[in-house]
Amino acid sequence: MRIITPLLCVMCLTFGTVAFSQHASKTDVNTDIDVTKVYEQVVEEGYGTPEVYLRLANEHYFTGNYRSAKKWFEMVFEHEQPTDKKILFRYKQTLKALKVAFDNNPYLAISGDSN
Repeated sequence: MRIITPLLCVMCLTFGTVAFSQHASKTDVNTDIDVTKVYEQVVEEGYGTPEVYLRLANEHYFTGNYRSAKKWFEMVFEHEQPTDKKILFRYKQTLKALKVAFDNNPYLAISGDSN
């Protein structure tokens, strides 16, 4: 009886440690992926669509890279007419950040929102 109790404790401790170490070793592979680079590679390979351009524009906009955001917003506008107010607002904020005037902007003139 004296040997069973310590042996049982050692076995529980061993199994618990092994189970915990296996659980802690899992890694999330999606945390290291730079979405912007993936989408830019898609465009380089010739598979760019307005949706991909919009995702790139939003990624650059939210990271504060306004020059690239402007480029990608304009690519979206070249392929489809801007109708979503959020997209137009972000584009205008990008222009403000770059200190570019709204006057005579062809993309804002199309939407009728050149204020």
